[in-house]
Amino acid sequence: MKVTLIRHTSVAVPYGTCYGWSDVDVADTFEQEASATMKRLGDRTFDAIYTSPLTRARKLAAFCGYADAVTDDRLKEMNMGEWEMQRWIDITDPHLQIWMDNYLQESTTGGEGFPLFRQRVWDFLDDLRKKNHRHVAVFAHGGVIVCAGLYAGLYPEKEAFSHQVDYGGILEIEI
Repeated sequence: MKVTLIRHTSVAVPYGTCYGWSDVDVADTFEQEASATMKRLGDRTFDAIYTSPLTRARKLAAFCGYADAVTDDRLKEMNMGEWEMQRWIDITDPHLQIWMDNYLQESTTGGEGFPLFRQRVWDFLDDLRKKNHRHVAVFAHGGVIVCAGLYAGLYPEKEAFSHQVDYGGILEIEI
């Protein structure tokens, strides 16, 4: 099965803000960015369309003609816990440096660790594999797309976040 993963467009938060699970809106440039994403999608046809329930992903799905996309909580971005909606430079939690030094194993304060996040996304993909689809679209977030790339064996875990797709970007995998 081919899975086309589409990252949401830019968000309406100050640069450097930690917003994981927060339901932030899209930036003022949404229509321009979404039009470019739709152009990149081209004439692909999909058997099924899924989306994160967060507004930034649902809006892009709707703009691209998929307002009825199936929402799935497992497609949310990583839960950043107590750091949500804080600028990274303003976070005073002493655990922040521990997490930054080992973010592939450590959990955020009051949030989710990468192993749980990755497993949540992989569980979605495992369930998707059981369906009789040929080509699926998934409107989601950068971290979700990184986890999907790991699932597909595109890169090793230690290099995962160096393969982040841009806002409005697309990654295609086979599962």
